[in-house]
Amino acid sequence: MSGIASKLQHEREKAQGIGGYTRAVHHYNQDFQALRRDCLERGQLFEDESFEPVTSSLGFKDLGPGSYKVRGIRWKRPTELCRSPKFIIKEATRTDICQGALGDCWLLAAIASLTLNKQFWQFGEWVDVVVDDRLPTKDGELLFVHSADGSEFWSALLEKAYAKLNGCYEALSGGSTTEGFEDFTGGIAETHNLQKPRPHLFKIIRKALDRGSLLGCSINITSASDSEAITSRKLVKGHAYSVTGAEQVAYRGDQVQLIRVRNPWGKVEWNGAWSDNSTEWRHVGAQDRDRLTKRSEDGEFWLSFSDFLRQYSTLEICNLTPDALTDDQYKKWALSEFEEGWRRGSTAGGCRNFPDTFWRNPQFVIKLEKEDDDPDDGENGCTVIVGLMQKYKRRMRKMGEDLEFMGFAIYEMPKEFSGRKQVHMKRRFFQTNCSEARSETFTNMREVCNRFSLPPGEYLIIPSTFKPDHNADFYLRVFSEKQADFQEIDDPIECNIKQIEVDEDDISDKFKNLFGQLSGKDLEMSAFELHRVLNRVVGKRDDIKTTGFSLATCRNMTNLLDKDGTGKLGLLEFNILWTKIDQMLNLYKKRDTNDSGCMSTSEMRMAVEEAGFSLSNPLHQIIVARYSEPDLSIDFDNFVACMIRLEIVFSTFKALDKGMGRVELSALETSIQTSGIKVTDEAKRCLDSIKIRHHNDDPLERYKILFLKIQNDEIVVDLDNCIRVKDVQNVDVVDLLREKVKSYPCCYVVYDCCYVTKESEKNELVSIMWSNDNLAGVKMKMQYASSKDSLKRALAACGIKHEWQWNDLVDMKDESILDSLGKGLEILMLEGKARN
Repeated sequence: MSGIASKLQHEREKAQGIGGYTRAVHHYNQDFQALRRDCLERGQLFEDESFEPVTSSLGFKDLGPGSYKVRGIRWKRPTELCRSPKFIIKEATRTDICQGALGDCWLLAAIASLTLNKQFWQFGEWVDVVVDDRLPTKDGELLFVHSADGSEFWSALLEKAYAKLNGCYEALSGGSTTEGFEDFTGGIAETHNLQKPRPHLFKIIRKALDRGSLLGCSINITSASDSEAITSRKLVKGHAYSVTGAEQVAYRGDQVQLIRVRNPWGKVEWNGAWSDNSTEWRHVGAQDRDRLTKRSEDGEFWLSFSDFLRQYSTLEICNLTPDALTDDQYKKWALSEFEEGWRRGSTAGGCRNFPDTFWRNPQFVIKLEKEDDDPDDGENGCTVIVGLMQKYKRRMRKMGEDLEFMGFAIYEMPKEFSGRKQVHMKRRFFQTNCSEARSETFTNMREVCNRFSLPPGEYLIIPSTFKPDHNADFYLRVFSEKQADFQEIDDPIECNIKQIEVDEDDISDKFKNLFGQLSGKDLEMSAFELHRVLNRVVGKRDDIKTTGFSLATCRNMTNLLDKDGTGKLGLLEFNILWTKIDQMLNLYKKRDTNDSGCMSTSEMRMAVEEAGFSLSNPLHQIIVARYSEPDLSIDFDNFVACMIRLEIVFSTFKALDKGMGRVELSALETSIQTSGIKVTDEAKRCLDSIKIRHHNDDPLERYKILFLKIQNDEIVVDLDNCIRVKDVQNVDVVDLLREKVKSYPCCYVVYDCCYVTKESEKNELVSIMWSNDNLAGVKMKMQYASSKDSLKRALAACGIKHEWQWNDLVDMKDESILDSLGKGLEILMLEGKARN
């Protein structure tokens, strides 16, 4: 499914509640209840085929194939490791979690702070992950997380499920405790610098714990050698701890604030004041001492709040109810969220250091109308927490991708744009306006999150990577104390190009004579003649870069202006086209500001707008993907092809729109309508007949090859020339087709590959259709998934080198594939030819 179609489907499912806590998404479409029933019926233990006990499930580098660290690893079930294994004993406790050979202390610190959950949160939706209980072991012991007594397995299975969600165990190495907090709770996390603590931080910690928030802390390191180094006070540097308690006790006539911290190793504890065996406890009331002390080496210990600030560097809080941090009265925050992405050449504009491209980033507006209720929190205005999260980077580590440096800036929206959704602020706005707020820094963490207090008003939020042209998907959410209107803004999709009106009397004699020479005896110019003429003209220019117009582009030009359905251009039509191309040339040279002979994607965007098209960010992404070169340059022929294609799309929509602002078309109608052709009901019925039928239908009566032609400005099926399956039972289909297409002036050929079994035959059939210039388009239907590779090889054999996102084509097993695949394949073939 294409990126845009997939996004639309995701948005529809989310609107239906799929991905909510009560309707979690099934990871890999695995339904636990269905799998359980199947295992019970077969009397077999579950074996997860989507996360098998192989090296690739362990990792990709240090734990990948060939690494000495994976030698001797065996996957075993709990029953093979101890006599009486239990999933959980009574309830989940912090001592059930002891770190193994994986550097995921950040995750274990988060697990130690929460109650057992059955789902994971991922970028705005809840996900169910199913795993079997085969676990990696070495020398008969669990390799990774394990319980203290070795007989409880919930923590090991939770770690495995999280590893599956992120692709492998090694993907969990290194991270922030807040990442684990958020993925287990769906909350939003904040980071506090303990060297510069906020006022009343101890009160904030106590209130956060009382509200069930998750807290973690760590000691910063200054070099790699400091990682997990143990200080003289038995604290581990660069290690993730969880904060599990905050109390205030009477001590020698004074009140002392205490913090309880836990090391996920289950050992190595603080040995300073208020540690398990310190003398301070002797001077505390017996009731408090009995309630708070547990004198054992379990990794958990107390220390004074002042020592906590001195010894630790960072405190991370994941707020299940974020307003509990500042408000005395419990209430829910208002949440708004969006999923978007940065795309190279279009919406990946980089930070404000790059003024030429910064404005191209996705833009969001939040409207804050009412100030906070709490007068004692020391902050006047409207409190918002903005969280920007980059998606899927952990699971993409095995493919060499790393986290991007990212952040965001917040601007006050000009009053003249108040309430407008269809607007995209341009470069000049950011050159003349300063930001009202911004993320503290650009960082390569999964999430950047900051709390702000802003006066009532409308604010523009611009998320960005640090450098431009870096691809990434992101999830943006805003928590506000009062209900706020939060929406993405973008330019409207409009076409305001000026139509060229020409009368034959306006055309000069010189142009008429030239047209007569170029068009031949019939005084009409076909796409093939136009192809030769245009390439002869542009080939003589050295001020523009071009590889020449493709035949596909010339056909589009013809379709745009052909009013009588002949597939050719008369004098008036050719004059209008010539004028259009001249206007495009002037615009192209004007926007080529550095006289390089081609345009950058930024220049292309401005040229498109100057030509009269207003397009949204997704459409600009498509233009870059389809018409730019690998270096993001756009030459003249691709620029013209884009302009012509846009005009066709808008004119088609305008013709089909019945005043509702939308049209409904089947995939087949979309393909034909954008070619400027009408389709009869008879043609639709014949095309439908080529779909896969049930076995009780007579396959011999099915159409194998349909020939379609233009007749009276309509596309019709030529039944006299169409080939049925029975027609090729005793003849060579390749020879038959070759003879047909040599002289047949058809518009489309629809070919059903389902009954072709020979690979060479498929390749030759593709070659015949590809090389025949009489054909305006070819549609092929594949029945089996393997046919995708067959088609790729066939196209390659025909010299088609254009790379294509094959995942953008529909699943080859879809029974209604003709309608869906036809347009995609047509575009593939035409664009492939254009590239060559």
